Amino acid sequence: MSHAHSHMGSGSRTTRRAFEFGKTHVVRPKGKHQATIVWLHGLGDNGLSSSQLLESLPLPNIKWICPTAPTRPVAILGGFPCTAWFDVGELSEDGPDDWEGLDTSAAHIANLLSTEPADVKVGIGGFSMGAAIALYSATCFAMGRYGNGIPYPLNLRTVVGLSGWLPGSRSLRNKIEVSHEARRRAASLPILLCHGISDDVVLYKYGEKSAQSLCSAGFRYVAFKSYDGLGHYTVPREMDEVCTWFSSRLGLDGSS
Repeated sequence: MSHAHSHMGSGSRTTRRAFEFGKTHVVRPKGKHQATIVWLHGLGDNGLSSSQLLESLPLPNIKWICPTAPTRPVAILGGFPCTAWFDVGELSEDGPDDWEGLDTSAAHIANLLSTEPADVKVGIGGFSMGAAIALYSATCFAMGRYGNGIPYPLNLRTVVGLSGWLPGSRSLRNKIEVSHEARRRAASLPILLCHGISDDVVLYKYGEKSAQSLCSAGFRYVAFKSYDGLGHYTVPREMDEVCTWFSSRLGLDGSS
């Protein structure tokens, strides 16, 4: 494991422990580098398994960055520690959102993309809890800032979420409606959501509701694809859809 320097500091902010992100795996483009996508794993998984899945996709012009979430106690698992992008207690409209955890992970992801060349298009994708962070990042991009008010630095070109949900969906519309710039950015960002109808972990209705929340908040370009008989995992036909989406939305060559 590669460990970044730990934040010892002066100990003045002891309210919350700083969680360390795990190892980041990178899949280099086999062809001309036209786009970079950060891909985010689900609860309890890691960046290595994401990189192995993505390496096999026929997208030679994409560089994939696959970070590993910090290991932290997770309320939905009774406080058991595992890799998680943020803390989650229950998947429901009324469940509390871990804003600090969401912002910390969204900022870590933006940081990974911030050093990409100016002519390379950037996007975020993920599965399950990774999809939740990808969608949260989409809302930060639209608002131009994280939940804590710090400016969001990236010009996202597309977001993909598989078997996920949208954190903070209740308040999203109000936050975007008040700003012309936020409405313009929301309308410009293509988002693909895929969800299995038989998903018994993140229920299908949460995926469907997330798509509706994004649309009603002003995201005009939301595609929602459902899959009969699909549980909480990915299948080749779903990944084919993802490949087609990235190729067309990012204008990839398919050659070189």
